[in-house]
Amino acid sequence: MPVRYIRVNPVADLFAPAVRAFGNIAVVGAVTPDDDPPDDLLEVNAPILFADPSEARRRAPGTLGDSIALCFAQSPGPTVVQGVRVDADDPDWPAALESLSTLDVQIVCVADTPLDDASGAEEGAIHALATHVSEVSTSGGDGLERIGVAMLTQGDTDPSIVAGSLAHERMVYVAHKSAQDVAAAVAGTIAGYEPHVSMLLKQVNVSSAPFTGAEITALNGSETFSSGPAGAGVNWLVDPPLIPGQGIYLGEGYTGNPGGKKYIDIVRCIDNVSFLLKAQLIRSVGTARVSRSGLRALIAQMEAVLDPLVRQEVIEGFTLTVPILSLLDKPPATLTPSERTQISKAQNERVAEVLAAVDYAGAIHRIAITLRFE
Repeated sequence: MPVRYIRVNPVADLFAPAVRAFGNIAVVGAVTPDDDPPDDLLEVNAPILFADPSEARRRAPGTLGDSIALCFAQSPGPTVVQGVRVDADDPDWPAALESLSTLDVQIVCVADTPLDDASGAEEGAIHALATHVSEVSTSGGDGLERIGVAMLTQGDTDPSIVAGSLAHERMVYVAHKSAQDVAAAVAGTIAGYEPHVSMLLKQVNVSSAPFTGAEITALNGSETFSSGPAGAGVNWLVDPPLIPGQGIYLGEGYTGNPGGKKYIDIVRCIDNVSFLLKAQLIRSVGTARVSRSGLRALIAQMEAVLDPLVRQEVIEGFTLTVPILSLLDKPPATLTPSERTQISKAQNERVAEVLAAVDYAGAIHRIAITLRFE
């Protein structure tokens, strides 16, 4: 090699973690073509990605195209919507939803289909939707977690219809007094906000008559002065007099399971943070070792994900604990036989157990003021 006073050996070791969208929608529904349908009319059970509502109405005329357009009508709203056609005469809802199981979708709804005795039955559309979001989120691939959105029948104020497998934390139900597809509109509204944002009092671009106080109490349950939100798993639409002008807003941000993860933002935020951690740590698999340096590098990788979330006020704080690292930090001569066995087992099985405790502070949903004049 010739004499070189400065020698450089460039090594590219750049890694960009995978990213996950948070507001991609899928709508499943029927198409009603006219006498001269377009050549590229949607086929049954074949998802098509739309970025333009007029294109959706052209290729999927009828309830499906209208619902997709209503998703796009929200502000903020989605950037893309998947459309899946079902047979209008004999819809196979599970098959249509199955076609979405591997797609990059986070919110799913059924076009213009309210929850009633038929759609909530085992062979019904909303039952199939609840089953789909539950199964794909549990057993699907990384980043495929999703929620479903459904509406009650127009004017219905009985939350007891959300029962059994329908009462799931990955379902969102909305009561309304609208002639429009409120489920599609609410799906579009949710898609426009980052996962950690509460859905309470977020505007929905639909027309809906107001509920009375008694009807809202029937939907929500009774609350006291100092209590938090009651909730029965069903949200409602409201036009609050304290917000200037007129508009329709979500009256709450509940999931369908008031006894579990009660709020939509909790489910979405957990999905998002989980994916961010997995996307960051995938590079450590097969590289980092079950050693003091390897485990500390693993902690640094997780901190690189969680620290920015603290600064962005997505989470309040976090604690990372690696049980085996505390044993590796001890002087080898002080280890007990049991501790040596634990270290040997972890190194032989090549599994690093990490306990991550995240402090998530949700948005304020109620303010109780005691106003005293003296």
